[in-house]
Amino acid sequence: MRLRRGVTVAVVAAGGAVTTMLVGLVTNAVSESEWPGWLGWLQRHAWFSFAVLGTAMVGLAVLLAALSESGTPEGTPDPRPRPGGGAEPPGAALVLRSLPRDTTAFTDRSAELEALVRSVRNAQESGEALPVHVIDGMPGVGKTTFAVHAGHVLSERFPDGQLFVNLNGHTTGRPPVQATEALASLLAATGVPAQRIPVSDDLGAVTEARAAMWRSQLADKKALLILDNAASYRQLEPLLPGGSGCLVLVTSRRRLAAYEEVVLPVGALPPEHAIDLFIRLSGRPTTSLDRVVLEQLVALCGYLPLGVSLLAARLRHHPSWGAEDLRTRLAATRDRLGELRAGERGVAATFSLSYQDLTPERQHFFRCLGLYPGTDLDVFSGAALGSVSVAVAREQLDVLYDAHLIDEHPGSRFRLHDLLRDYARSLAAEGGDMEAVQAVQRVCTYYLAALAVANRHIGRSGAAAPPTRGGAAQVETPPVESRTAALRWLEDERANVLACIRRANDLTLHELVIHLAAAMAPFLRQAGPWDQAVGLHRTAAEAARHTGNRRALADALAELGVVRRFMASYPEAIEALNEAVAEYEAVGEKRGKADALNQVGIVRYMIADNEASARAQVDALELYRELGDRLGQANALADLGMVRRQTSRFDAAVETQTEALSIYRELGDRYGEANSLRDLGIVHCLLGDYQFAAQHHHEAFDIYRELDDRVHQAYALNELGVVRRLIGDLAGAREAHSRALEYFTELGERFGRANSIRHLGVLDRMDGNATAAVQLLNDALASYRDLGSRGGEAASLGELGVARGAAGERNGAVESFRRSLEILRELGDRCGETEVLNHWGTLLRTSGDWAPARELFEQALGLAQDISCPLEKARALEGIGRVDWMADERARAEESLREALDEYRRLGVRGAADTLERLLAPPQAG
Repeated sequence: MRLRRGVTVAVVAAGGAVTTMLVGLVTNAVSESEWPGWLGWLQRHAWFSFAVLGTAMVGLAVLLAALSESGTPEGTPDPRPRPGGGAEPPGAALVLRSLPRDTTAFTDRSAELEALVRSVRNAQESGEALPVHVIDGMPGVGKTTFAVHAGHVLSERFPDGQLFVNLNGHTTGRPPVQATEALASLLAATGVPAQRIPVSDDLGAVTEARAAMWRSQLADKKALLILDNAASYRQLEPLLPGGSGCLVLVTSRRRLAAYEEVVLPVGALPPEHAIDLFIRLSGRPTTSLDRVVLEQLVALCGYLPLGVSLLAARLRHHPSWGAEDLRTRLAATRDRLGELRAGERGVAATFSLSYQDLTPERQHFFRCLGLYPGTDLDVFSGAALGSVSVAVAREQLDVLYDAHLIDEHPGSRFRLHDLLRDYARSLAAEGGDMEAVQAVQRVCTYYLAALAVANRHIGRSGAAAPPTRGGAAQVETPPVESRTAALRWLEDERANVLACIRRANDLTLHELVIHLAAAMAPFLRQAGPWDQAVGLHRTAAEAARHTGNRRALADALAELGVVRRFMASYPEAIEALNEAVAEYEAVGEKRGKADALNQVGIVRYMIADNEASARAQVDALELYRELGDRLGQANALADLGMVRRQTSRFDAAVETQTEALSIYRELGDRYGEANSLRDLGIVHCLLGDYQFAAQHHHEAFDIYRELDDRVHQAYALNELGVVRRLIGDLAGAREAHSRALEYFTELGERFGRANSIRHLGVLDRMDGNATAAVQLLNDALASYRDLGSRGGEAASLGELGVARGAAGERNGAVESFRRSLEILRELGDRCGETEVLNHWGTLLRTSGDWAPARELFEQALGLAQDISCPLEKARALEGIGRVDWMADERARAEESLREALDEYRRLGVRGAADTLERLLAPPQAG
């Protein structure tokens, strides 16, 4: 084409020259001088020369007309030079005057699109310069699709043109477009003749010159420019228009730092939008697709538009497949990314473009991240995975974040999208199984070191630290300088550590499983969730059995028993703890045996097996004293004091608990101190010293709050609520029990929750709402029975008898009292027995059965005096006095009533005292 045009131009030029010469000849033909040679002949034959001149002019005109017709398209000619009319820079991007077509693969991005349109509208209406808008997101999320769609939506706002430039920042087989090349194409597209576009051997100078001309071309214009697939901000900066009325949309696989930019994050699709996109691209009728199957399919795609569109294309290209066939195939495959492809397009290929841009060191780091068993990580766990320093890991993570290969989450944590994780793991798998094993070993060793630091802040003073593993001391760990920081770190890392333990177990790294489970035990005891802790300690026990490590087996069984006790699974707790005692004894481990016996005693106390509980605590106390373990002695004494309190041996309970409190304070063990204060508060409440009881409960609650122990905060609130109820502060009691119920419900602590419900039922009955009280007490009773708590069952039955009596259900009330007394007498709970006798006597007295009522009150009075329970003594005296009063035995009645009044006044039970004062007041005259 170019050769033919060259020849044509030469012919035209020669014709022009000949014509000029002939004109000269004709002119000279009439001159007076004679021309030499053959030119003289032409001079002498002038008419012949005129004929030759005419013929040449006609031929030239015909030739020029032919050239004009062959070189100009039909229609009105465009006077501006065409972009392809000049020399095109090699490798320049494809530039269009109009945007690419809006693809059908676009799905609803209403929130993102609304944000973009709002940003543009606000800038245009305020007259401000339009900022660069960077469309940000991971590979496969649909950044280019969104940019093109947005361009079409906004096109009317930019009537001076819409241009699209693919900068080839990450295009297979093609280098990124140089800014100078892109500028040449853009200038040509806007009508600049090729010969006017600056050229120079100085790349920097020519780029600046072309950028200046480009800015001049768009000055005072309203144009839209999409710069797609940018490699860096440096590449696109010269392409930015200078005018304030132009909008620039940028997409890149990397995060770009631009001045005055607006970042528009484009994430994975919402599930509903992903399903809609799948249906539209699959070409199948909606009625033929199971919605549940579609939900699973788009979830397996990670909700990425690219993955969804590729999977839909597979279904469209396989008419014999159903959605269920596709789901089964995708769920069963070990190569999910391999299934997410259609023809030569695939998700893995898209990820590979970003991966190939990384240096070998960063590629290795990315592969290691794919081997991480957890969900999110920080620089410390990243450093352990990659076997690099924390400083290097921070740099590597920043680079991967900029490349959109990882996402950043609050707290300086990072996470791989599910499909990117699959991609990284597939790359790591090429290195063999050993690479995976070593990565897990490194990150587990890191967590052991970090847990050792955290446990120093949350462990109780004097408690033995969980064992550590060799090599952990050399690992960099995060700074944890307080209990609050330790608990926060543990909460953040809980799921990750448990995932690492599961992965280590899968890889038969049994020693790591054992050590990690032991290191997590102190935190899981306090924070739960306890079902996770059960699974963890079972796994550790199995690992110990595999290795034949009986000491480790005993430790795991002991922790399992403790957690089972927290869950109120008392039979399972006793089974695990007894097995732990046997294993400790087999290996001669006295401290472990003492700890397990102490826990056995606590569980036996919970089910009111008081004799077995006391025996276990005494055995544990002897072992602790033999070992010189002061913390162990305090624990056994405190728990023995609870047993003595439950069997109404109040003086012995105060003595034992006070000794335990002294040791806790000596050791600086705040947790033990709080426990002893709380139990002393319960004892003082039973003894009628409500002021001292409330003080102890407040002190205990404050310590639990300081320790961030919400379970025991709730227990302290329940005990405080009981004291408030007994002194007549029903509103304060309800507030305390309601808060406790919230804590217990949130934490899943079933025994404490049943206690709160029972106490609230009592308050409803005292407020006159007997129906609500019966319902709550029945709920509590069912929970206690489900938990196997006979003490709780007896307490609920006693209160249920009172509520049923208030509701007019006399027979049901009597049956509840009878069954409650049976259990309390079996348990040896004489204080509880006294309370139920008084309740039953009150029911009979109000029913007119004075003789049997007085008999029950007499029994209650005798028991109350034996166990020094002043409140129940006062209630028994009041009951006797009221029966005598109704029987017209006024003198005897007044004696009992006044004695009861004195007890109420001493105890501070104002409501009961006021009632008796009104009864005993002499009648007023007149």
